[in-house]
Amino acid sequence: MPAFSITSSFRILTVFLLLNGCQSSDKHDSFVRTAAASVQQINHPKSHNMRAIKKLHKAVYSPIDDLLTYRAMPTGSIRHLDPFLFLNHHGPQQYGPNNNGLPFGPHPHRGFETLTYILQGDIMHRDSMTGESVINTGGIQWMTAGSGLIHAEVSSETFKKNGGMEEVIQIWLNLPSHLKMTAPNYIGLQKDGIPAIQLDEGRVEVNLISGKWGETEGPVLSLTGIHTTSIEFKKGGELQTKVEAKRNILFYVVNGEVEVNGQTAATHTLVEFANEGEAIAVKALSDAALIFCHGEPYNEPIVAHGPFVMNSEAEIRQAMMDYQSGKLGGLDE
Repeated sequence: MPAFSITSSFRILTVFLLLNGCQSSDKHDSFVRTAAASVQQINHPKSHNMRAIKKLHKAVYSPIDDLLTYRAMPTGSIRHLDPFLFLNHHGPQQYGPNNNGLPFGPHPHRGFETLTYILQGDIMHRDSMTGESVINTGGIQWMTAGSGLIHAEVSSETFKKNGGMEEVIQIWLNLPSHLKMTAPNYIGLQKDGIPAIQLDEGRVEVNLISGKWGETEGPVLSLTGIHTTSIEFKKGGELQTKVEAKRNILFYVVNGEVEVNGQTAATHTLVEFANEGEAIAVKALSDAALIFCHGEPYNEPIVAHGPFVMNSEAEIRQAMMDYQSGKLGGLDE
């Protein structure tokens, strides 16, 4: 049975106490008041079926060990964007030679999926069900925890020896109740396995992971029809697209500054859209990069405890018992 450290457990539990606490309570402690101060309320008239923007949320600085980390969700100002539960932005950070690498040793998951963007550096994925792989700059890792596994996300031996820049974004994608116990799966794609769609005379590049963009299909077949991309802009680049009003949008500015539907959003900003209108118009005010995803909400109860996300307290208790009894497999440090 692998060790799940008290420190790691506390970090994950703290995040999901925020998520859970916002499900049924209107209490506002000092943390929530502080975080809410970074939220900008947007009011502007709709035009040309433009998607309305509700709020701009600034990610909060939340380092993990010696790793620079900005958490965009959940925070005191935003709980989740069903089916998107969680977004952490690690780095960019320079590691010197003979470093310890990323701090995410073996830990369990059940009930959701993770999508990890390796923007710089590398990640070595290992888990108790599907094996291991090293993904480098520009690649992604998509892991379906489903019924449960134990995994680790660490740096390769080459990176730990030589050092370099590291920057990673991880998103947690919820699974609906009928897929919570689906079989675990892992997909690792290097940069050359992800379609890069050139738009606006090469000033915009859409890296398509799942879903369709025009006639191009992403290499990952999402179990739930979630559409996922990363988008890179050169200054002045423009993008127009549409998203059905019923679908929730995850729009996060990784770096740079953009104007989206008439509002300006800069590095570490999560843009929360209302479910009104469909058109999205983005113009890059500088070189910039975005995470742009969307999916239909499940509108189901979310009960989260540490690394498990289920629909009921009973299911959480079962997940904990299954982990403790070794049913999720084992993984050495």
